[in-house]
Formats: sequence, C-alpha cells, structure tokens
Amino acid sequence: MELNPKGIIFSGGPASVYEKGSPKPDNKIFETGIPILGICYGHQLIIDHFDGKIRKVDKREYGSALLEISDKTNLFKNIESDTLKCWMSHSDAAEILPKGFKILGKTDSSFSAAIGNDEKKVFGLQFHPEVVHTENGNTVLNNFARNISKANPEWSMTNFVDTIVREIAEKTRNERVLCAVSGGVDSTTCAVLIHKAIKDNLTCVFVDNGLLRENERETVMKIFNEKLRIPIQIIDARERFLKKLEKVIDPEEKRKRIGEEFAMIFTEFAEKKGPFQWLAQGTLYPDVIESGVSGGPATVIKTHHNVGGLPEWLNLKVLEPLRFLYKDEVRKVARILQIPEDILNRHPFPGPGLAVRIIGEVTNEKINIVRKASKIVEDILVEDKLYDKVWQAFAIIGDDRAVGILGDERLEGRIVTVRVMESVDAMTADWVRLPNKTLEKISSKITNEIEKVAWVTYAISSKPPATIEPQ
Repeated sequence: MELNPKGIIFSGGPASVYEKGSPKPDNKIFETGIPILGICYGHQLIIDHFDGKIRKVDKREYGSALLEISDKTNLFKNIESDTLKCWMSHSDAAEILPKGFKILGKTDSSFSAAIGNDEKKVFGLQFHPEVVHTENGNTVLNNFARNISKANPEWSMTNFVDTIVREIAEKTRNERVLCAVSGGVDSTTCAVLIHKAIKDNLTCVFVDNGLLRENERETVMKIFNEKLRIPIQIIDARERFLKKLEKVIDPEEKRKRIGEEFAMIFTEFAEKKGPFQWLAQGTLYPDVIESGVSGGPATVIKTHHNVGGLPEWLNLKVLEPLRFLYKDEVRKVARILQIPEDILNRHPFPGPGLAVRIIGEVTNEKINIVRKASKIVEDILVEDKLYDKVWQAFAIIGDDRAVGILGDERLEGRIVTVRVMESVDAMTADWVRLPNKTLEKISSKITNEIEKVAWVTYAISSKPPATIEPQ
C-alpha cells in the first residue's frame, strides 16, 4: 500500500452490508496481514466478508449498553472491570459469526458486540469506542493502535499549530483573507491562527443577523478589541436575515437561506473593501460530517451554514484551518495560542443562531422569548456553579401552546423547552440530570419574567437518536 499503514480502521456509517451499492473496501486489504478494526458498520463489514451473516434487527439500538467482557488478551487489555458502558447506534447485527472468530464481549441485545480473530489480527466492535460516552474507549483504541498494530504516537497538538500556521501562510501567498467571526471558540481560534500566519492581511468581520445571544455584539467587540487585539468590523444585517426567513418552516431551508445570505454579505463586503481572495471560517469536522460532505458515505443530518449552505456562486476561496478537528481539540489549540479561558469555555452556539432553536417560522416574538429564556438558563447554571460542567444549555420554542393561569386568569401561552447537554466533541451527547432545585429556578424565572410563556419542559433525549439542536 502506498501509505504503508500500521493498522486499518473501518468506521461506522448509515449503510447496510447486504444492500446493493453499500461501500466495501478492496478484498485485497484483508490479505495484507495489516491489523484491521471494524466499528459498527465496519464490524458488520468484517463479518460479511468472512462469510458470516448480518440481519436487520427487530428493534434498533441507540444509546448506552453494558458490555460484558469475556476476553482481555487484545482489545480489552488493561481494563480492570469485566464490564464497561458502551455507546450503540445501529439497526443491523450479526446473526452468524464467521469461522475463526471468537466472541470477546456481549451485551443484552448483541451476542457478538466484540469479536476477534487473533491469527488474522482482525477485530470488530458493534459499539463505538471513539465516543466519550463509551467507558475506556480510548484504552480500546490505544490497544489496537499500539499493542496490536505496533504504531507509535508521533502527532501532537503543538505540532498541528506550527504546521497549520505555516500552511496558511504558504496557501494564501500574501493574498488577503476575510474571516467570519462569531465570538465562539471555533471562529475565534480560526482568526487567531490566521492572524498569527498573515498578520495585517487578515480582516475579521462580525455579522449581526438578529439571531444572536443576548448582548452578543457587544461581547464579541470586547473580545476582539480588548483581549485579542485583532481589529474587527461589524455588519448590521438583522433586517436582511429576518426578511429572508419570512414564512420559512423547513429547517434545511432555514439553514440554506442563512448560509446564502452570509455568503452574499461577505461577497458584498469583499467587493467594497477588497480585494479579498479568501473567506475563512471556523468549520469543524462534526459540521462536515453532519452536512454529508466528508467524502464518505455519511447522509445529510443537517446542512451547516458554513459547509453545505455555501452557494456555488461564492467567488471567494474558502479557508478552513480547523476543518478536521473536533471541539475538544479546538480548545486545546486555543490554549496553545493563549486565548483567554473565558472565551474558550463559552458554550457552543449554532452558526444559524436562534433560527435552529425556533421550530416553525422565525418571528420576532419567538426570537425574543427564546433569547431571554436561554439567557435565564445560562445565568442560573452560572449561579449554581454548573455552567462549566455542561457542554451546552439553551431554550427552544415552537408553535404549540398550553393553558396556564396568570393573575387568576386563563392564559393560552407559549411552551419553552429547556435543553442541557453533556458532551466532548458534539458527535454524541447525553442530557444532563440537573438538580431539581435548579430546574425549579429555571422554570419559575422563565414563566415569571417572560410574557406569554405558560409552560416550561425539559428535553431528555440523547444524541443519537436526537441531535443537540432541534433543527
């Protein structure tokens, strides 16, 4: 093989191995003697290749499961417990194992959740060791990479920073870069990286689209002008975006319209203040995966405005230095760049803003309610010293109404849903079991301080099967 890999990992994916056209590697890979680990779809691919049998299960399995480990000689070496909590996400499973493979672990719903053939150095896992919600997942992957594949770690985040700064300078070749910033850790880290590489050839622009967190414009100006010392220009486009979203209900259409409007605004800015040759964005790998443009067989989950939402007519080259990183890795980069902790610890905020936290048409009334409610949620978590312990916390609003009582009078008011999640990389997430007193404070403050809200509910769906944002 040209790359001379130490080991090969077949990843998960939405396909079924028994379907026509499902992605499959060259059969010669299995004859190289290179260690192979299959995860989820990759696990099923191995079983299918070696003449086992895969079937569609009667009941799909998403979320946490308990794995009983029966063999600790390879993948599960150095794991003290005989069980581990693992994360499942599949609708197919093994019915018959291939000859030569043994069971390394099982769950209540999967008799072959972990399998292996020591002689061939081929292993399969029905669960996902790469997600944070799988206990000892890194140990399992480390066992495959270092103990089975004999690979040595040579990559570090510091090396990444040095390499990417050099690549940005070489790629742009003294051309001017227009960087879209939001004040979040992704776009901020992106801006600092590029500024480190090209200095004054970078122009940072913040677009107020009317769908932001409370006081976000002022916060971003303070971050860039006072803390980072990077000049920033502000564009007020609130009316443009709200007009663009009038009567739009479909979430994918919302995202695409927002992406197009951002692109139009940056194109107009480049024509007036340019010339610029590049548009830089803080796109991360989860954005790429969910938009279905990662180069693999992933389906579109959500079109992110900075990925699939960009129109073909955009006449700027796109620069995305963080495109292959996850959020936890971006925070490591931010620390290396000495970005202040209060910036890098801000909760993630979606690029399309509050539009994806509003189910149905985006209206000023809904925007005001969801913005105020989200601020209340965050403030109470800070007050109860929980903000830094969770991944994300916000409010959602739709079109449903519920009956309540206000001042002894009947009120047919809005329903606000609160969502608080824990995660590391946003690829998987679980809902946070907040203390009852915290939930009570949130509910009471929202219904007392926000007019027309009658009910407050709490979302308790994990990712998968749900996503973190509702749209």
